[in-house]
Parts: sequence; structure tokens; C-alpha cells
Amino acid sequence: MKKWITACLALLILHGCSSGVNLDEHFSLNGEVTDLQAVNQNKELFHTDDMEGEIWLAAFIFTHCDTVCMPMTYNMSELQKQLDAENLDYQFVSFTVDPERDTPDVLKSYGDQFEVDYANWDFVSGYEQEDAELFANRGFLSPAAQVEGSDQFVHSTSLYLMVGDRILEKYDMSVDVPYEEIVEAVELLQDY
Repeated sequence: MKKWITACLALLILHGCSSGVNLDEHFSLNGEVTDLQAVNQNKELFHTDDMEGEIWLAAFIFTHCDTVCMPMTYNMSELQKQLDAENLDYQFVSFTVDPERDTPDVLKSYGDQFEVDYANWDFVSGYEQEDAELFANRGFLSPAAQVEGSDQFVHSTSLYLMVGDRILEKYDMSVDVPYEEIVEAVELLQDY
């Protein structure tokens, strides 16, 4: 009987020490982001390696987009308010697919339109167009390319939930945004 009680206590202690979050059980994706170095809207260095162990949500945008980027960024700004209201720890990263035009100053002006809180949101650029395409295509299995004969770009309308370099889930940010589902997912990861 004493051995049985000791074994049960050991199991309880071990279980209590783990995060209890099985990522494969809760999330549908298992991708891995590739390495990318950039600068943010404040001209500060940003590197995907810096996100090690962090909960972050990534999206692809460009500032002179004439279709989905403004609604996506607005929806993300609304999500930011909801995540902040729950006091959750997370980081937004918006990667431009047009780094030639989207300089840090342009990205800062763009973010200002949505009254975003830059304390946990980076708009990043400072890499080559080819790097943006490879980053989206390889890591996120997402399109990112300039439309031939146009100043517009094809890119994903998804918001990607990540932990470190692991892509866990994606959510459509253009219409019918699942705000509650995203907040719950970020909340679930808080102790990961």
C-alpha cells in the first residue's frame, strides 16, 4: 500500500511539473518557420531566432495593398485588444511581402493608422523580395509573389499561431474572424 501511494504521489508531482499542453492534440499544423532576419518599424533588428519559446502570431501584408491587407490588419488590431484584455503574453509579427517599398517608416505609418500597440507588434522588412517569397513558401506553405504586370502581391490572408519556430494553427483574418477561438488558443499556450 505504501509503494502504491508513493507511486501515485510521484505521478502527480511529475504531471504537475509539465505544461500539460500536448500541441499535437490541440493544433492541426506542425510546420516549422525558416530563419529570417529583418528590421521592425522602429529600425530595430528582428530575427525569427529571437522568438524561441515565445507565443507569436504572424501574418503577411503589404502597405499599398488594394484588397485584403487593411481589413486583415484592422482585424488583428481588434484581436490585439481582446488578447490584451485577457492579459495574455504574445507577440504579433506582420511580414511585408513588398520589402522594397515597405521601409520601416512606411510600416510605422501603416501601423499608426490602426492605433496598434507596438509593445507587442512588429511590422518587419529589410530583407530582399526573394527572401520574403521563400520565407512564406517554404515555412508557411503559403503563396507570396508579385502579380505579373502589377504593383500588387499574392499572399496568404491567414494569421499563423506559433510557438518558437513551430507553426501550430492558421486562422483566416479576412472575413468571419474566429476571435474567441484564437484567444482561447493563445490562453492555452500561456503555460507551455
